[in-house]
Amino acid sequence: MFGFKKLWRGLCVNVFLFPFLAYFQPLPADPGQSKPSLSSQYPIENLREVLLPRSEWHPFASLAERDFWNSLPEKTRRTHIARAEQALGSQWPVLPATLYLEFSINGNRSRYEGPYFERRNRLVNLVLAECMEAKGRFMDEIVNGVWAVLEESSWVIPAHISAQRARSGLPDVEEPVVDLFSAETVALLAWIHYLVGPQLDEISPLINTRLLREASARVLRPCLERDDFWWMGFSGAHINNWNPWCNSNWLTANFLLEDDDNRRVAAVEKVLRSLDLFIASYHPDGGCDEGPGYWGRAAASLFDCLELLHSATNGEIDVYNKPLIQQMGRFIYRAHINERYFINFADAPAKVGIAGDLVYRYGKRIGDKNMAALGAYAAKKRMASSPGVSGSIGRALPALANLRELISAEGFQPHVRDVWLDGIQVMAARSRAGTSEGLYLAAKGGHNAESHNHNDVGNFIVYVDGRPAIIDAGVGTYTRKTFSDKRYEIWTMQSAFHNLPTINGVTQKNGRSFTAGDVRYKEKNSYAELSMDIAGAYPESAGVISWKRAVRLVRGKEVRLVESYRLAKRDGVLMLSLITPCKVDLDKKGLITLIEKSGDREGFTLKLSYPADKLTPEVEKIDLEDRRLQAAWGENLNRIVLRAVDNAPLKDTWTFRLRK
Repeated sequence: MFGFKKLWRGLCVNVFLFPFLAYFQPLPADPGQSKPSLSSQYPIENLREVLLPRSEWHPFASLAERDFWNSLPEKTRRTHIARAEQALGSQWPVLPATLYLEFSINGNRSRYEGPYFERRNRLVNLVLAECMEAKGRFMDEIVNGVWAVLEESSWVIPAHISAQRARSGLPDVEEPVVDLFSAETVALLAWIHYLVGPQLDEISPLINTRLLREASARVLRPCLERDDFWWMGFSGAHINNWNPWCNSNWLTANFLLEDDDNRRVAAVEKVLRSLDLFIASYHPDGGCDEGPGYWGRAAASLFDCLELLHSATNGEIDVYNKPLIQQMGRFIYRAHINERYFINFADAPAKVGIAGDLVYRYGKRIGDKNMAALGAYAAKKRMASSPGVSGSIGRALPALANLRELISAEGFQPHVRDVWLDGIQVMAARSRAGTSEGLYLAAKGGHNAESHNHNDVGNFIVYVDGRPAIIDAGVGTYTRKTFSDKRYEIWTMQSAFHNLPTINGVTQKNGRSFTAGDVRYKEKNSYAELSMDIAGAYPESAGVISWKRAVRLVRGKEVRLVESYRLAKRDGVLMLSLITPCKVDLDKKGLITLIEKSGDREGFTLKLSYPADKLTPEVEKIDLEDRRLQAAWGENLNRIVLRAVDNAPLKDTWTFRLRK
């Protein structure tokens, strides 16, 4: 599947550069550095002057403009037409009320979202194919799909409908609320109106009339008239990727559909104020605490907004020279490990399919060759198996417009040597710049109230030659429980299933006050290290005075972990957990051997030494039944548990070494 379903399952992201740029020298954090304010730089009186009228904004070729569509590579055209042909003659998925109600009854969200996204995915394929072929062959199904979407009582998915006063259950048609996917839906319909509006009128002028009415009633008017949607940030709620994601789609529909100039300008002014709050939530280093998977709908959706604003003002709105905007973009290659593997702290998948064209264009805008090359690399790798473009139609159109340049661009993986994001307290280091060979270490400090938080203060991961050895399991398929007060009952959210200690039988606790202390980062040619005291991440019942953890990559040699602790009591299990996708051999005392499960390929071997007089190891198999986890790790993971001996002292130091 492509389009919306792929967008949801992967949540975004779909990246690489010159060896002399492969070293990342982190910018010093400047507490006094001012953050860009779009609304201050472009006040409403200025917007009235620079914003193009709706009739003059023409960002892409419509169906009638054949030169562009006929100029696309033939393989790309054939790929998109073949996708659309699969929809011909098949029934559109139905969305009965009982299916909508399932989320409020049993927490299942996928059974409704499957057909919901299938409708939109199919529409993207049909419209792009019709633009490429222009024979009218797909128009009837486009009409059926548009009408089916317009007939939906709400474009808000069941998991998000609780924003209405009636809370969860069925949607209240008298109170339209705006979530991620009602916003995505209105943008899809807006692009359909832009691309094939005249062809819809030939079938029936009532289609566009209905489309405009529903778009205004469900999204354009509520967004302009209400300030209480949490994602806008005006209520003081913590904002995340929802902010630029919703704003990018509202902005799209506003530019394409709003015919009242005053409302059109007012909407842009409000979007700028809302985006300012999102930008202001970032540290100067641009680190995304939601992880690389969500970067594709955080900083990347901010880029969507900035590109729309740049285009609709003939380049008058341009903030790509602002350091924070640049740093927010760079996060995606700084968090890159190798191929599709990315640092995956919090609700981030270990494997991310980044939007290669978007990453390329973002990198080009900010003049960052590393970022542009990663985007070109990822796009070319994907196009080798499928010459078409994918994702939402709002990203597919610029990707098609940029396709020939992207094909000729140089692409490679930057493999930066050192990364330190002091705002979110994440470090990464590899043995050598410009290559995945050798050991790779990433670690984090932070606190346990981060966006999409896991209780994981002090967690670290280790890769060998670009492949996973000690890992963060990530997150499973979302359900109602994922975003409820029972979130930390899910094993993937608990510190006991991260590479962390359990102290007197007590694990880390969620909340802003549960945080790392005395966080220090060191980087030299010979090593990189992150150290901290993680005692503050545990509740008082753990009886821990201090737990100083230092994890160091000694380049070309080893990863060294040193745990120095002081306890106020010793009345429960004291142990360290390590999660691995590898086979585990415990045959030799004091040494654990990790053997990569490699299929037909020769896998790596990693030796983990531990203090055998202080700790006793055992291995627990974790069977993975969740499809999202299986996609990253296969059928199971292994949890290595190193238990302290019964007479372990109240104060001690454990040292571990991982070597190839």
